[in-house]
Amino acid sequence: MAEVLLFHHAQGLTSGVVSFADRLRDAGHVVHTPDLYAGRTFAGLDDGVAHAEELGFENLLNRGVAVADQLPDGIVYAGFSLGVMPAQKLAMTRPGAKGALLFQSAVPLAYFGGTWPPGVPLQIHTNDAGGFGDVAEAREVVQAVPGAELFVYDAKGHLFADSSLAAYDEKDADLLTERVLSFLEKV
Repeated sequence: MAEVLLFHHAQGLTSGVVSFADRLRDAGHVVHTPDLYAGRTFAGLDDGVAHAEELGFENLLNRGVAVADQLPDGIVYAGFSLGVMPAQKLAMTRPGAKGALLFQSAVPLAYFGGTWPPGVPLQIHTNDAGGFGDVAEAREVVQAVPGAELFVYDAKGHLFADSSLAAYDEKDADLLTERVLSFLEKV
């Protein structure tokens, strides 16, 4: 059993993010799903990004770190798209990280200090949907992190693993979930 801190994407803590977390819980894992938007969700990605900009990306990052400060060490940090920022920062900078799962995004390692911590496993899951997904950045991160895995999916929409959004792709979402569950069994 793993303990996971899962951060939502720019559209907020949608029912699809909660459903994904529930699938991990059903497999026996403890999953925390903080709401960095205080209950707000957005029907469109552009509206969600505008809200994130209004709140300030650094503020959202700090909110994610504050949540982690209330939890024990030994956590897997995970995030969808915008939520990758706090997940990746915590995996790279918080002692005791058990792993990182980054969905639909990756941040250059230099942004959080430049070095991935030894022994912290990493999986990145993404696709190339209309310029979203940060495939080039994901490849750079994976090349710099020994043992890291990159999975690039055929799904056509950004946030394809969120069952509450039009971009949802059941086949690729199920494959992503299967790979995540396998990762969590090993940490």
